[in-house]
Amino acid sequence: MPPAPLLERLLPFLAWPRLWSAGGLRNDLVAGITVALVMVPQSLAYAQLGALPPHIGLYAALLPAVVGALFGSCGQLSTGPVALTALLSGASLLPLARPDTPEFLALAVLLALLSGLIQLALGVLRLGWLLNLLSHPVLMGFINAAALIICLSQLPPLLGLHLSNGEQFLAGLAGALADPGRIHLPSVLFGLGALVALTALRRFVPRLPGVLLVAAAATALSALLGFEAGGGRVVGAIPAGLPDLVLPAPDLKAAAALLPAAFVIALVSFMEAASSARLISGKRRQPWNQNQELIGQGLAKLAAAFSGAMPVSASFSRSALNHASGARTGFSSLVTAAVVLLALLHFTPLLWHLPVPVLAAIILQAVVGLIDVRALARAWHASRDDGLAGTLTFAATLAFAPNIQNGILTGLLFSLALMLYRSMKPRVALLGLHPDGTYRDLERFGLTHPHPHAVILRFDGPLTFVTAATFEEGVLRAVRAQDAVRVVLVSGAGINDIDATGLHTLGGLAERLRSQGQFMAFCGLKKQAIDALQRDGLWEHLAPHAAYRTEAQALEALRLVLDGTGSA
Repeated sequence: MPPAPLLERLLPFLAWPRLWSAGGLRNDLVAGITVALVMVPQSLAYAQLGALPPHIGLYAALLPAVVGALFGSCGQLSTGPVALTALLSGASLLPLARPDTPEFLALAVLLALLSGLIQLALGVLRLGWLLNLLSHPVLMGFINAAALIICLSQLPPLLGLHLSNGEQFLAGLAGALADPGRIHLPSVLFGLGALVALTALRRFVPRLPGVLLVAAAATALSALLGFEAGGGRVVGAIPAGLPDLVLPAPDLKAAAALLPAAFVIALVSFMEAASSARLISGKRRQPWNQNQELIGQGLAKLAAAFSGAMPVSASFSRSALNHASGARTGFSSLVTAAVVLLALLHFTPLLWHLPVPVLAAIILQAVVGLIDVRALARAWHASRDDGLAGTLTFAATLAFAPNIQNGILTGLLFSLALMLYRSMKPRVALLGLHPDGTYRDLERFGLTHPHPHAVILRFDGPLTFVTAATFEEGVLRAVRAQDAVRVVLVSGAGINDIDATGLHTLGGLAERLRSQGQFMAFCGLKKQAIDALQRDGLWEHLAPHAAYRTEAQALEALRLVLDGTGSA
């Protein structure tokens, strides 16, 4: 497929008319309306998850959805409030301000601004590859723990319990459950009933907008039965009309406090968006651009900040629904935003009696699919380090709750430390001639050295300041591997880079061996390694015995030296 024109890559929405000409607008219209029927009740629920007023979730489903669709590279992504980002936002803000206060909302807006600026900067500077530093086991460890925390956090509203924000969550929940008298039975019936209905609709009639049907039925039933008058919690008044577009007030002290959380939200929310984009683009056999998607998601978060909303991301479930409903371009998200706008302008009074336990059920039904314990088991099967990183992230996220962003930072730092440690210890092996004619690890395969006066050392890694000490130790150990070693032949096919420290180490070893009547030879060196040796001037000293291509060729050329009838 030929690359898109430059203007279309910068402004992806310019490509929409070309796609419409092939399939028309009908699919986008149907998909947009379908997603909107899920988006409205989900937006209310995810605002609750972020400890924000319900209408903030609707604001997050308006302008951010439009901007994300206009500037993103995958037209099927549905941008707006999502569970994981909402939880991260609420958890990051709770230590700084009390919910239901203007200060809390202002911090949420600032968090959207900071995380958006981070994503936008990464995209503009083409630094999307930095997000690959977050390994899959670490991400899955965090998502599993966060999903578990989300599920636990929804138990109080599901059961009609009132826990104060100041009390320790698990202790407060355990105390409340130990006193059945605190449980509000009508809330339990609404919450569990909604959860059962959502599960049944999703399993048996997945094409129906189950979330909307359950929310509408519960709202009507709540009004009919007087749920609020009986002590049940409902959504209540939702301000009608559009959000004010304002520039968030600068607060350097608050920004500095929120910066680590903003980085985590930028990282995690984009990983969720990237997962959806990869999956959908693979199914549609269409390319997507990681840096352009960073720009789109970053601008969407900035749009959320300017419209007084919470941080947003691309929803995995809504994006999958958008794709399954036939969406071809981001125009479907514009249709979704239009339906949300209509709900804000005309239908907010109808939402007064929507029970809060039903919102908890909506969150539980959406989040339970994020739990994937098998992912951690696969990480352990793949490698002990990956399993340890994933498990540590899972445990740290639970331990740091509600400050769960510290959990993923712990996993990220641990996995980077493991990567650095592994890079400091590349594999070093002495080789012998295998019956199949190749030179392989003599210790592993029980082989012998190729000659009484020669050893072959294979070094599997770059020769840099990180690995130079390991290389030096390997060469000196090779010299002592036999009693009368004259030549250390370095099999260098695995050396793909040499830096100044590596060159200094090589020069020192060559001089040391020469003073002992020994020398180093090389075979299989790559061009980039030879170029580094030539730039340093070391090549002219090593070249007579450093240009061999294979171990066999080197041993044949060095035969006279090894037999004592020739000189180096």
